[in-house]
Amino acid sequence: MRQLTVRNIDDFVYRRLCERARANGQSLASEVRAILDQAVLRDRADIARRAAAMRTRLAGRYRGDVTADIRKDRGR
Repeated sequence: MRQLTVRNIDDFVYRRLCERARANGQSLASEVRAILDQAVLRDRADIARRAAAMRTRLAGRYRGDVTADIRKDRGR
């Protein structure tokens, strides 16, 4: 696993992270890892949701040969 060092964290933010960790019965490092994991997973879920919506919108629109169209377009 990789390590990450974060410098210049605001005192208020640091205290709130410590409070959150204590409230959840975790170490500060575990709490920060959980927050980062949640942020990334939420982001991935949003991307997957948007991709699914785009696939739905584009379904059935184009069924041609993309390579042939590119070659044809190069001839212009």
